[in-house]
Amino acid sequence: MIKLFAILLSLAELLPNALAAEESIVGRASVIDGDTIEIHGTRIRLWGIDAPESDPRCRGSDSELYRCGQKAAAALAGLFFAIARPVICDRKDRDQYGRIVALCKIGDPGPDIAHWMVSNGHALDWPQYSAGQYAEAQQRAERASAGMWAGSFVEPWRYRACTRAGERPSECSDKAPFR
Repeated sequence: MIKLFAILLSLAELLPNALAAEESIVGRASVIDGDTIEIHGTRIRLWGIDAPESDPRCRGSDSELYRCGQKAAAALAGLFFAIARPVICDRKDRDQYGRIVALCKIGDPGPDIAHWMVSNGHALDWPQYSAGQYAEAQQRAERASAGMWAGSFVEPWRYRACTRAGERPSECSDKAPFR
């Protein structure tokens, strides 16, 4: 009985470390879009931000339309190329599609990927989920006319609402009521 108790006690000491390891996903990340990555076949949604999908068009400082979602994904891929370290994602939740939602950084210590995306104008702070964690970074990006802030755009969550309401994607990119 004492031996069984000793075994259970040693397992109990290992359990928190095993759970902590399970909570983090570490590895080389590939980019799905501006706010979704994949590590070891697991899709991970970056917590607290929203980046444009591939469909919406933004207007640049020259008023020309461009695919801001593709630009956001390319910027994220460029970040992973420039800082060749493992991505570490700490799970926070699951989204409606079953993806893990996580706070991710490059290396330890390393930059918060979501903060970098917002700071560079490739994604927006999503206050519904972030409680404004990236609001200051977004204000700096807006003042600097970084990324999408150089021209005009429809917030990704409003773009999705527009398309769900039955509007054509091309109309939702420039629709004033959704900005």
